[in-house]
Amino acid sequence: MYELTKGANVGLAALSENTDSVIVGLEWTSPTGEGDADVSVLLLDAAGKVRSDADFYFYNNPVAADGSVQLLGKTPTGGGNMDRISFDLTAVPQDVDRLVVAASRYAGAHFGELDDLRLTLADGSGEGLLRFTIGDTGAVSAFIFGEIYRRGEEWKLRAVGQGYDAGLAALATDFGVDIEDDAAAGQALDDEKALTSTPVQEPAAEREVTTTAGAVPAPRQPDPDMPPKKPTPRPRTAKKKVTLPKVAKKSLAENDSWREARLFPVSVLKSDRDRETRATSVLLSVMAQVPEFGRRLTAAFGAPAGRMETFAEVSLPHGDSPRRPDGVIRVERAGKLWTALVETKTNGNALRAEQVQAYMDIAARRGYEAVITLSNDVALEGSPLVDVKIDGRRKHKVALWHLSWAEVAYQAQMLIRHEGVSNMAHAWLLQELLHYLQHENSGCHGFQNMGAAWVPVRNGIDDETLCQGDRRALEVVESWERLIRQVCLRLGGELGQKALPVQRAKRGTDPAERRARLADQLCLEGRLQAELRVENTPGVLVVTADLRTGRLRTSIDIPAPPRGSPLIWAKRLVRRLAEAPADLHVETLVEGETGGPRSTLERLRPEPADMLPKNGARITGFRLSLFKGMGSSRGNAESGFIRSVDEAVHRFHTTVAAHLDPDPPRRPAPEPEALAPMSP
Repeated sequence: MYELTKGANVGLAALSENTDSVIVGLEWTSPTGEGDADVSVLLLDAAGKVRSDADFYFYNNPVAADGSVQLLGKTPTGGGNMDRISFDLTAVPQDVDRLVVAASRYAGAHFGELDDLRLTLADGSGEGLLRFTIGDTGAVSAFIFGEIYRRGEEWKLRAVGQGYDAGLAALATDFGVDIEDDAAAGQALDDEKALTSTPVQEPAAEREVTTTAGAVPAPRQPDPDMPPKKPTPRPRTAKKKVTLPKVAKKSLAENDSWREARLFPVSVLKSDRDRETRATSVLLSVMAQVPEFGRRLTAAFGAPAGRMETFAEVSLPHGDSPRRPDGVIRVERAGKLWTALVETKTNGNALRAEQVQAYMDIAARRGYEAVITLSNDVALEGSPLVDVKIDGRRKHKVALWHLSWAEVAYQAQMLIRHEGVSNMAHAWLLQELLHYLQHENSGCHGFQNMGAAWVPVRNGIDDETLCQGDRRALEVVESWERLIRQVCLRLGGELGQKALPVQRAKRGTDPAERRARLADQLCLEGRLQAELRVENTPGVLVVTADLRTGRLRTSIDIPAPPRGSPLIWAKRLVRRLAEAPADLHVETLVEGETGGPRSTLERLRPEPADMLPKNGARITGFRLSLFKGMGSSRGNAESGFIRSVDEAVHRFHTTVAAHLDPDPPRRPAPEPEALAPMSP
């Protein structure tokens, strides 16, 4: 992989023959496991300014109408996050000279608190091309990682590495974006310092070529003789989105035995082959008919934004006998075709390596871009579901991607329940698809089995015969990580909020090393533990499965308020938890001690003062916990372990965490007035 230094640049054509579409990744890790940032992209003309506010892409405006830019969202890494951005360089308008890639922090945080900042670039097949590692950034809250720019007919990438100490508002303003904060009625524009802040000065770095324009244009200075200009109201231009009502209309059926006719019936599905064939055809059909949904599923795989057609049960030549992949996805844009073969499994059936290998070979020979596998399993970072061999002699590279059925259901939920689609017919189609996927006969229920090692490991913990280094413990840890990722998908789809696993690890730790350490911890302590960060909750939700006692614990630590007396804190917390279960455990966290007073909410409601330590120790926070017995089967029965974890997390969030004070606003601004904010 090509290593780029600060200030250097390189032509994309020199790195790969497949750079019409590229994916830029911004990565960082957090020592606390809680640090994060938001990415943004600005399209600039030859003068170094945006053509209009629509050229500013960020969390409320993530996709360009022409498909040239799409923010793909966050992917958890070993100790932090990676944000990926897809660029279709063939769709970038001719009057756009460069694309600036930046990120910003919020709520007073700065990039100096994050580690391992880097920019990576991959070509259309997903192969990594270059990396730009960033050193000390200082106390800046906005940072330009790099930029992709034109030189004649060629695209190049420059490693910028420059910070702004006044945040994203100042950065965007310097590039010509007209910022208006709806919540503060123009407060950002009244703050002259934010509007005229200059970038942090850093020593100039050598470049491979000399350019007349620097990486960042000089900031615009206001005329001191002119009065401050008020923002001019502009009409919002976003199209109206259609979401389905949360409360269903009253049925006209005479009695409960009547069943509504469904677009995709599942009652007749008996065999695994029937389930696999029907599920593939249903999904591919909806992807082609609902552009927002099809684009959502394929954008992360490097597919361009264009006209999509899907096909099921096609026949392709391969040696003496043809192969029949479950499906084919083709996207046309500007006369070019992007093609992916699809291999599907349902009902917990595993993908076969030889079958996927054959499709990879067919795709390489025919010039296809990707092979997409789809099953109930969940892929893990650094641990592929299927091992395939790549022939390095072939110039054409084929990317191998994986989707879980749980992720498909999550994307459908986000569109029809929270973000909206373009018309009611599309919303109805997605609702039918979601009903199909969630039906017990579809076989598309997501990760459902903890694996063959689950029962032996539990027995080994019970009789204390499980030893460190046992391969079966590592298999259980991997299954646990898959389960937690699926729990996050289900919870996020239900809430319409981000729910991501937090993976605390030392800087630079390989995922395999982290899982090996957790496997040793399982052997010693008999516990599995995971942390989830859910948007708009005041802390990290912790899930602990104690295999020795057979109990699940879901908990959250909330800090003590900065003002007020401890008694007021206790009374206010009890009021907040008015709808919480009576068996909720409340523990007071005190400074310098292992634990403070603890009791159930039922006992604390009449006398909140019982939460206060008798010795007057300083209270640092409160820990709220719910306990639940866990199932004993592998997860495919009603009392299964997987179902128990899913139910425990959902119950804790809806009855406890959702009623707590949310985090302070993470994104104070900016938001271009011309763009309507998307639903949360």
